[in-house]
Amino acid sequence: MNKSQLVSAIATKAELSVTKAEQALAAALDSIVDTLTKGESVSLVGFGSFGVRQRASRKVRNPRTGLEMTVKAAVVPFFKAGKNLKEEVDTEK
Repeated sequence: MNKSQLVSAIATKAELSVTKAEQALAAALDSIVDTLTKGESVSLVGFGSFGVRQRASRKVRNPRTGLEMTVKAAVVPFFKAGKNLKEEVDTEK
C-alpha cells in the first residue's frame, strides 16, 4: 500500500473526502515527525510507539576496497509494534 492508497482507505473508512483524509494523514505524520525531532516519543496504545535512538560512531570497512572508514554518530528513528498490532498481524494463530 502506498500513500495514495492509504489516503483512499482512510477516506472510505472515516467517510471523509479524499482531500480531508489527505490533510488528516499529513497532520498526523507531521505531528509524529515534530515530536521525534524534539527527542520525544509517540505512543499509540495498541498500535505501537515511535522514538529516537542515539547511534554511536563506528568503524566500517568497504568490502570492495578493504578501506576502513568511520561512520559518524547519528540520531535515528525507530518503531516498536504494540501487542495488539503483533497479534493482528500474526496469521499463524
